[in-house]
Amino acid sequence: GKELGVSDWIVINQERINKFADATDDHQWIHTDPERCAREFPLGTTCAHGYLTISMIPALIDDIVKVEGLVQIVNYGINKARFRAMVPAGSKIRLRVVLQSAKKRAGALQAIMECFIEMEGQDRPVASAEVIVMYFLEGV
Repeated sequence: GKELGVSDWIVINQERINKFADATDDHQWIHTDPERCAREFPLGTTCAHGYLTISMIPALIDDIVKVEGLVQIVNYGINKARFRAMVPAGSKIRLRVVLQSAKKRAGALQAIMECFIEMEGQDRPVASAEVIVMYFLEGV
């Protein structure tokens, strides 16, 4: 239940959204067609894929969690992922992390963290997930 910290802000721009669409073959127009969105989409602009937003968690955790003697990190799983609001192109997001548990498991330190993705200008998180990370340490 201890808050570990908050990451720096990062921008979710159209270039990042387009690269994610290319990587996942998800080219739905609400993500990749700014002109159509300006005409037909309530946001008036494109929005990030929900999975793009969630996929930023590992990089943003690295901005917060520093582990001494680290040999390897393995993203073990995600529980309870929720997409709570759209992230318009050009928005800034950051991550808030709360440690739920940490224990030795399978030769590593297993950390379960509750992650909240916040968007600048919003009071409530736009996405959340409980993530499980295995930190393999020297001598463990």
